[in-house]
Amino acid sequence: MATSAPPTIPAGSADINTAFQDAASQFRGLNLDQPGQWPALPKLVAWLFAAAVVVAIGWFTLLSDAHDQLDAEVNKEPALKNDYRNKLGQAVNLSELRKQKLQVEEYVTQLEKQLPGKAEMDALLSDINQAGLGRGLQFELFRPGQSVVKDYYAELPIALRVSGRYHDVGAFAADVSNLSRIVTLHDISIEGNRGGGDVLVMEATARTYRYLDASELDSMRKAKAVKKPGGKP
Repeated sequence: MATSAPPTIPAGSADINTAFQDAASQFRGLNLDQPGQWPALPKLVAWLFAAAVVVAIGWFTLLSDAHDQLDAEVNKEPALKNDYRNKLGQAVNLSELRKQKLQVEEYVTQLEKQLPGKAEMDALLSDINQAGLGRGLQFELFRPGQSVVKDYYAELPIALRVSGRYHDVGAFAADVSNLSRIVTLHDISIEGNRGGGDVLVMEATARTYRYLDASELDSMRKAKAVKKPGGKP
């Protein structure tokens, strides 16, 4: 009886199997504490794995930073658009805004003219006194107080107590409000005269205002500079 011959393995397949077995044998019994003594193939694989990990970490780190920067720029977009619209509107209306600026400057100039200077204060006090005398009022008290300096002007309070008939007191208040300079009445109190009759007594505080001259403004600037940290006297 004839016997069949065993199947033959192609030479190329044998070489591949041998190569895989040799490669697998290099990974057996590796000492993790002494990687320097590993065969060449495990060293190469370990190096490629470490390089891939480093590249992946660097990639995700850079990508995360870039993503954060992108989010920050995207969040700025609405504010930049609003700023652009505002500036565009100002550019379109520039001529009108300039006209409004001139009108405001003229209005401020008119208001400044209603504020007396330091040299004109005596004349203004005389005008207030004459306004009362012209209405037949009797001044029982006319006492200017201490000036209160504000940022751009000074305020002078004047304590008043006048007596006279009802209509004359009202006319005096109207005359004061119509003076060319700004004078306001505060804390007004009107009572009947203790002596009887139709005579009334009005007590009030008149406040007038004046602009500060150049020397006063300079002194204020120096005082503010001293108060600031690091300011020099």
